[in-house]
Amino acid sequence: MRVVVQRVSRAAVTINGRVTGSIGRGLLVLVGFAPVDLPDQVEWMAEKVTGLRVFADDEGRMNRDLAAVGGAVLVVSQFTLYGDASKGRRPSFVGAASPEVAIPLYEAFIAALRARGIPVETGEFGAMMDVELVNDGPVTLILER
Repeated sequence: MRVVVQRVSRAAVTINGRVTGSIGRGLLVLVGFAPVDLPDQVEWMAEKVTGLRVFADDEGRMNRDLAAVGGAVLVVSQFTLYGDASKGRRPSFVGAASPEVAIPLYEAFIAALRARGIPVETGEFGAMMDVELVNDGPVTLILER
């Protein structure tokens, strides 16, 4: 399971001109799955994402998590996180899970985030999505489990 976390002041996903998810302050989370990923990885990642202390405290230090700042999460499925461009010029995506494996994990990840009391918005698995975001500082993390 690979996740890219971007701290944002706002973010939205649009599909065919229709906004399917939008948040204010929080985290944009791009998530991809491998064929060997398991539900326990999903739980671990949900705990990691919600507990990340990447928001500033009163002294300007990254010391607060999503709950402390009243933040939300926008989750977007992203199989291309498993793209391999080490050979040639065209990436291979054989390392990405098939939809039959990835969809239940994607849905479990969203449920695990919500179970932690964090507001969650989403894109739509497998859709062509336009993702718009406004960074909240230079905070981008890559997480893998």
